[in-house]
Amino acid sequence: MAAVRFASEQGLPVSIRGGGHSAPGFAVANGALMIDMSALKQTRIDPAARTAVAGSGLLWSELDAATQAYGLATTGGVDGTTGIAGLTLGGGLGYLDRLAGLTCDNLLGAEVVTADGQVVQASEDTHPDLFWALRGGGGNFGVVTSFTYRLHPVTEVYGGLLGYTTDRAADVLRAYREVSADAPDRLALYAGLVTAPPAPFVPEHVRGKRVVGLIPVYFGAAGEAARALAPLLAAAPPVLDLSTPMSYREVQQLTDGLNPPTMHHYYTAEWLHGLDDRTIEELVAAAADAPSPFSVIVLKRMGGAAGRVPADATPFWYRDARYNLDIHPQWAPGGPAEPHIAWAQAVRQAARRDWAGGGYVNFIESGQNTDRVRAAFGGNYARLAQIKAAYDPDNFFRINNNIPPAVRSGNGGRDGSD
Repeated sequence: MAAVRFASEQGLPVSIRGGGHSAPGFAVANGALMIDMSALKQTRIDPAARTAVAGSGLLWSELDAATQAYGLATTGGVDGTTGIAGLTLGGGLGYLDRLAGLTCDNLLGAEVVTADGQVVQASEDTHPDLFWALRGGGGNFGVVTSFTYRLHPVTEVYGGLLGYTTDRAADVLRAYREVSADAPDRLALYAGLVTAPPAPFVPEHVRGKRVVGLIPVYFGAAGEAARALAPLLAAAPPVLDLSTPMSYREVQQLTDGLNPPTMHHYYTAEWLHGLDDRTIEELVAAAADAPSPFSVIVLKRMGGAAGRVPADATPFWYRDARYNLDIHPQWAPGGPAEPHIAWAQAVRQAARRDWAGGGYVNFIESGQNTDRVRAAFGGNYARLAQIKAAYDPDNFFRINNNIPPAVRSGNGGRDGSD
């Protein structure tokens, strides 16, 4: 509250840092006052009610540790170093979303410091318009100091990594497409075109080479998982099979360490309605031509519980998309950024024949044009702009994938109603 009021009085822009990484780099801005939330680590778990109240500085690895002590979890990021705040406010994809919905679908309430320096409790019952906007509208509406989540029982999990050589990449992705079309809600499926890390579990002759990786995660008993995964393993027998029963926390750490520290990053993503053969071939070719060995292309099967939520129930519009395409260049410091950014944008264009109409707001890089931001919210953009006008009419919170406030008419007052 003091920081927001001070910045407002001094005419300073504000950046907000959560606990983890800001993919677009919004946490730090020259000439801005940073409000650093990373020390807010408190958690309160109610195992009987299956809820968690979580400080906005937590990482997913920290919240997972607290909830898994009771055999519970909510949808969280697939890298343990992701902060809970940014992921939740942008919608929130993860291994659990096909079974339990997106992170924002499991948000029950939030404590928020608004642009006028006041604290409000946002939920379905109080400030429901603000609560709606927080479930996928990004960091446009205030500084969230705590989140209240719905939790789900998560005990038996079967998952891991399946590895393939790149000469089979197109066949593997076609098999991934066919199997994921009828996947049960309990099965999460990711595919990645990556460089094999120098890890002990990777065969020596594959390390440092481009490979295709699949990550299937089944929430249920090993016997059920074997039946669910049998079609995938039959269609695409892996060179490397590291799937096994594991804890949810182990699942959440499957990709930890695949993003080396100190690297430079650029993020962009698309929602896809399908994955046709030509798109697959162009993605495989693009991965082979990546200017950095650390750059990755990742496909995630959407749908399930997340896809059954109406598009206007939260700001997260693209409920009917079948896949999320994540294009993530990484390169060592010292080299120019332009070749890597150009590569990412070319990959994005290659998938346009399957494009669903916009990208994932958490993966819209700073500096991408305002049309990309508008498209990310689809048919929910106008309502978000109206709520922005009610809670932040001067666009105080603007260092984000920004939604400028709508021009207000009439009294336009903020009354906490829709």
